[in-house]
Amino acid sequence: MLRQYELVDRVLSYDPEADEALLNRAYVFSLQAHGSQKRASGDPYFSHPIEVAGILTDLHLDDETIATAILHDTIEDTVATPEQIQKLFGDNVARMVDGVTKLSKIEAQTESERAAENLRKFLLAMSDDIRVLLVKLADRLHNMRTLHHIPNPDKRKRIARETMDIYAPLAERIGMYEFMKEMQTLAFAQLEPEAYESIQKRLDQLQEGGDRIAKIGSGVKLLLSRHGVDADISGREKHPYSIWKKMQERHISFEQLSDIMAFRAIVPTEEDCYRALGVIHRRWPFVPGRFKDYISTPKRNGYRSLHTSIIHAGDTRVEIQIRTGEMHAEAEYGLAAHWAYKTGKVRADGQHSWITDLVEILETAETPEELLEHTRMAMYQDRIFAFTPKGELHQLPKGATPIDFAYAVHTDLGDQAVGAKINGRHVPLRTVIENGDQVQILRSKAQSPQPNWLNFAITGKARAAIRRHLRAIERKETLTLGRKLYDEIVDRLPAPLSVDAVKTALKKLQLPDEDALIEAVARRRITDAELMEALMPGSAGTDAGRALPQQSSAISITGLTPGVAYKLDTLCHPVPGDRIVGLRRPDQEIEVHRIDCPVLANSDDVDWVDLAWGDKSEGGLARIEVTLKNEPGALGTVSTIIGQHRANIINIRFDTSDTGFHTNQIDLEVRDAAHLEKLMAALRAADAVNAVTRV
Repeated sequence: MLRQYELVDRVLSYDPEADEALLNRAYVFSLQAHGSQKRASGDPYFSHPIEVAGILTDLHLDDETIATAILHDTIEDTVATPEQIQKLFGDNVARMVDGVTKLSKIEAQTESERAAENLRKFLLAMSDDIRVLLVKLADRLHNMRTLHHIPNPDKRKRIARETMDIYAPLAERIGMYEFMKEMQTLAFAQLEPEAYESIQKRLDQLQEGGDRIAKIGSGVKLLLSRHGVDADISGREKHPYSIWKKMQERHISFEQLSDIMAFRAIVPTEEDCYRALGVIHRRWPFVPGRFKDYISTPKRNGYRSLHTSIIHAGDTRVEIQIRTGEMHAEAEYGLAAHWAYKTGKVRADGQHSWITDLVEILETAETPEELLEHTRMAMYQDRIFAFTPKGELHQLPKGATPIDFAYAVHTDLGDQAVGAKINGRHVPLRTVIENGDQVQILRSKAQSPQPNWLNFAITGKARAAIRRHLRAIERKETLTLGRKLYDEIVDRLPAPLSVDAVKTALKKLQLPDEDALIEAVARRRITDAELMEALMPGSAGTDAGRALPQQSSAISITGLTPGVAYKLDTLCHPVPGDRIVGLRRPDQEIEVHRIDCPVLANSDDVDWVDLAWGDKSEGGLARIEVTLKNEPGALGTVSTIIGQHRANIINIRFDTSDTGFHTNQIDLEVRDAAHLEKLMAALRAADAVNAVTRV
């Protein structure tokens, strides 16, 4: 453990103007606060914050950040208070300590809720001052280094999984690759101990056969020096988790991996990077598809370097990274290398706009599971580059579609997207964007996010925005339908409501306000009888043995969106003009069925409600069964008739066949029931058609 003077000397060695008194106060305060507390290893607890501070001095961080590291556990684990921290160390340190403090005291019902709440508070603090993230990563790294001292294997695995899922990706996203690799290796050893041991043994065996890495590295250095490029060459084997991940992704064995070795060439200038690349490619064949130029197009976290893979000595595939010293500092320590806090830029800047995206996701996630899903989407996944027509660069995960691109540019653009052009060609919104594509989003103010977008939007930001809009629409339409149901129930009451009837009913039903009452009616959280009794005691008639007053008028569903406040049955496929009824089940949308639907025969235990389409309802999906003569052109005849009647085929399925006939099920978009009947009559009149029935 670092002694007080050693820690202070470390900071002064790279920052002579650091506040020495601040560091001394923090050291003494933390030592006294933690007192005789012990860690699982048996070491004094105080050793942990000091080691975290030591890790951060290696990154040359400022005095406030080092003080925060020393104090980061005092509020949670000691009797120290936020007010004391603020008084003794200032507003900045107090705010950061609060942001970094472990949140293990949070009471939550499930593991996902606990993890989501930790992540929520952490990301909000991180967005306010990015140094919070640096301290938290150093804290987690030291905890991982000492994880083996924890006796409970389940707890070790939980911490390792959280590290792998959240903290290692966060380190990667700000370019701190050394932190990321060490965390992944330590977590991997806990999560997959057998795989870790196996890969580590293989790596040890490779080293026993002579130092191939040193030989290859010296050869590369000699080659570059002969061509006037001064390069510092270092080589290493890839870390076990990286090897295991490639084995899993490619479904290959360790022996089949051909790029276990990686080399780094540090050269003086950016021009030397490209000169070195040319020299290496002229000497050894490069592996197609493995060259990446992150200097001209940096990663989203600011990482810059040239990557290539070559075939060395005819049979060994070797990865080489070429960069300048400045690029190397940023590559190893990412955000920490920028010293952004020295110029007052403690908030997320444009280079780290993904942090702003995460905070936006925090504000829109409805459940802990949704928050974790969207956040991991925002932090994970390999990236591709795509351009706007004006040449603006946007990074997206592999597999992203124009919907993801639109939301990456601006939320309003995503909400209003109606189509896209990729490289000047019109494409569907579900088209996968390739690296280097130019994407133009076509928009309309009349458009709004569609539920089916969730089937192909893959970024956390896009999915969060779509779900937020759909929830707002769902609530609005649920309240509209609930109000219609409520008004119809009130019409059945034997007398007008008193002035205080609703207020009294809310108390009886234990609901906070009238909107909650209307939503409860729409979702059938309360029955018609319960509502009537709450509004007007005795009106339901059940106590007197009388039947519940029946619905007096059909409820119109005009203006409501299928799949939101109600859903159309997928067996009978009702369309406007059909006689319809609704089935109400607790906490579900109303199911709309045709009056002759076979499902209704088995629905005695479900509430029925009489529904009507309304005057303006138009458009629906119908299913018909068409039996055709088994002759050439029969199906073409059917398609022609459907097109002539301005209906649209959505799906067609071959069902049965015999010698002379074959039967097909066809899903059609039609205006209403009358439109469908005319179409079916026209089909029956065709010579090629034997029979047409509605399914």
